[in-house]
Amino acid sequence: MILNTRFWLKISLLNLLIVAFLGMVMRYKIGFEFPYFDQKSIQHAHSHFAFLGWITHTIYVLILHVMVKHKFSLNEKRYRSMIVANLLCSYGMIFSFISSGYGIVSIVISTIAIFVNYAFCYYLYRDLKNLSALNGAANWFRAGLFFNAISSLGTFSLAYMMATKQFNQNWYLASVYFYLHFQYNGFFTFTCLGLLASQLNEWLPTFKSNKTAFWLMFLSCVPAYFLSTLWAGLPVWLYVFVVIASFAQLFGWLKLFVAIKNALPSKTSAFKNGYYLFLLVAIAFSAKLLLQLGSTIPALSKLAFGFRPVVIAYLHLILLAVISVFLLAYIYTLQLINTNQQTKFALYLFVGGVFANEVLLAIQGIASFSYTSVPFGNELLFAITVLIFSGIGLLYFFQRRRYFLALEP
Repeated sequence: MILNTRFWLKISLLNLLIVAFLGMVMRYKIGFEFPYFDQKSIQHAHSHFAFLGWITHTIYVLILHVMVKHKFSLNEKRYRSMIVANLLCSYGMIFSFISSGYGIVSIVISTIAIFVNYAFCYYLYRDLKNLSALNGAANWFRAGLFFNAISSLGTFSLAYMMATKQFNQNWYLASVYFYLHFQYNGFFTFTCLGLLASQLNEWLPTFKSNKTAFWLMFLSCVPAYFLSTLWAGLPVWLYVFVVIASFAQLFGWLKLFVAIKNALPSKTSAFKNGYYLFLLVAIAFSAKLLLQLGSTIPALSKLAFGFRPVVIAYLHLILLAVISVFLLAYIYTLQLINTNQQTKFALYLFVGGVFANEVLLAIQGIASFSYTSVPFGNELLFAITVLIFSGIGLLYFFQRRRYFLALEP
């Protein structure tokens, strides 16, 4: 199979640009007068497209790239069809959510997207047996695909409540958090670590895979879900498991981080031009795990779930500062996009906007504890989203058409 990875990644950048544009529209509506479109509908379109059109699409393309790179034979027609089907569902969600919100059309498209993902997970899981020698990459990928599949249980639970009109606030929130947890803490995190593991043989020849780190993070992922439901008043025995899971995830990450650090040569050239981007991702991911551990303290948990800016800051920390920056750093380091100075400038403009956004959201979150309003906070957040949009817009623009039309060897 010859996979035109660069062509599909050009679509990834376009999709990220759309995500940034929808985020910019939402921020404008908050800070200024803009009566058109429903904010909730744009939010649904923004989040669903970010998950499916940007992150999921990019992860699938990069996993396939890893397999093709190592000369594994894949069914080209099947995987191309699934990539196209996933993209069609992604674009369908934008228009259906913006035009009619959570209506019959958006629900049908979301359901089709779930079954497309089931097919992707099944065939990739089966074909990943060929990657067993790549620093445990196959284990990380399989775990990510497993969590992707079970995350849909949260979606089906929501669909059942809507169909029967039997809404329970606690069950509703539990279903939403179930889907979110096993997407960003399961599917996104584990597949990104799999992508990293697949390259460590090349970047760090002395690195050895750490099975303990994998099993600590894998086994703790399920009980860690209950971190999102501490507000429900968990029994003591389950709360103890949640605390243990939080420590296990942090310890597993530290073991993996130390193993990578010990394998680094004296110079930072091992990760080529992406070293500092990966370092920022590592810092952001460490902060995420520390915040997760801190949320096991009941008083802090109530504060976290009681203030919307805190929740938004946490979600953006994972999806932007960790997952999105990692994917762009990975693509850039592997030279799957142009690596000229213009591209580098655009990439760092985007990353700078992402971390500025996180800092301001954190300030808003802390200020909200005392019900203090940050002066011009909404206007500043809009300005930052313009910066993020500009960065990814330039990044997309600087990719020459002829570069992406070239097939991979």
